[in-house]
Amino acid sequence: MADLALWQYLVIALLFVWGGFVRSGLGFGGAVLTLPFLLMVHNAPLVYLPIISVHLLLFSFLTIAQAHLRVRRAGTAAAGAVQTTVNWTFLRYAFLLMLIPKLIGVAGVITLPATVVSSFIFVVVAVYAVSYILQRPFKSNSRKLDALFMILGGYVSGTSLIAAPLVVPVAASRVARHELRDTLFVLWFVLVAIKLTAFAWTGIDLQWQHHLWLLPCAAVGHVLGLRFHDYTLRADTGVFFRVLGVGLLAVSLAGLARMLAQTLS
Repeated sequence: MADLALWQYLVIALLFVWGGFVRSGLGFGGAVLTLPFLLMVHNAPLVYLPIISVHLLLFSFLTIAQAHLRVRRAGTAAAGAVQTTVNWTFLRYAFLLMLIPKLIGVAGVITLPATVVSSFIFVVVAVYAVSYILQRPFKSNSRKLDALFMILGGYVSGTSLIAAPLVVPVAASRVARHELRDTLFVLWFVLVAIKLTAFAWTGIDLQWQHHLWLLPCAAVGHVLGLRFHDYTLRADTGVFFRVLGVGLLAVSLAGLARMLAQTLS
């Protein structure tokens, strides 16, 4: 990112604030709701993915640790209080289905050209956006279909860190609302740790120099997102997702159109 214009750096900084906000506010979407915009500014997935991965590891750990401390304090103050915000039964189910597809996906993102990875990201995000605009997110009452979503989610997570459209609906049907965010954080933590290990092992630049200025941006968004999460536990966020879906769909279609134009030129 050394040769970017000043306005591009400013936009990237704001997008990392946005990504931090979404990640801590919803427990998912920090990558899926940020990558399309980042790729419009500078089309380099392997620049952004290591940065987003490190941020997810750090802030998910901090969020889960804070939630654990709150629960412990609440448990000493009131009998019968909830003792955990993480559903470990669901996590065992998820890891059994997702780990092998995850490794296959990691190999794909390392070997495939940037244009292929970016196109894949734009297509998945467009489908994600439409599902929220119509208020019909992916869901199923079939164990086999749920398992298929998780397997595909593992592969997508390996290629681009945007498994949420497939994984979250399954998790939401099996996990209590107050456990959903932190359960997803544990899942993302493990999956992203695998991806970062693969990046480091294959010599991918982890972009440590850019963490110095992007980590504070993500931290600002993280703090704002924690407050938003408290609101989402009490209110209906349907309007928020519809507006967000329209914006994501527009950006994804514009990104695909730009890449098609580059291919034809």
